[in-house]
Amino acid sequence: MLTVVAEICIKPGRRAAILEAIERLIPLVLEEEGCGSYQALIDHKAQVPWKQHSPDSIFMVEHWESLRHLEQHQQADHMETHRAIIKDDVVDVKIFVLEPA
Repeated sequence: MLTVVAEICIKPGRRAAILEAIERLIPLVLEEEGCGSYQALIDHKAQVPWKQHSPDSIFMVEHWESLRHLEQHQQADHMETHRAIIKDDVVDVKIFVLEPA
């Protein structure tokens, strides 16, 4: 099983709108073959010196059975539609595909 962590960097003030779009997307992704989980996370407000602060990012944590399933996910029609909906609010996307050590 692969774990994907994607940081979606968004324009300030647009997080709620992007989260709404992601909430509409989640049920479709969870129905995809090979998807084990698909969850959106946001920065926890904590005043500790060692923590990174990313108030304008949304982090997707995903689990996929294989790289083939992840690639199919990236090409799914609902993903293309989703990317078109949010493109004007997204500044950058960083995707990490991880496996157990």
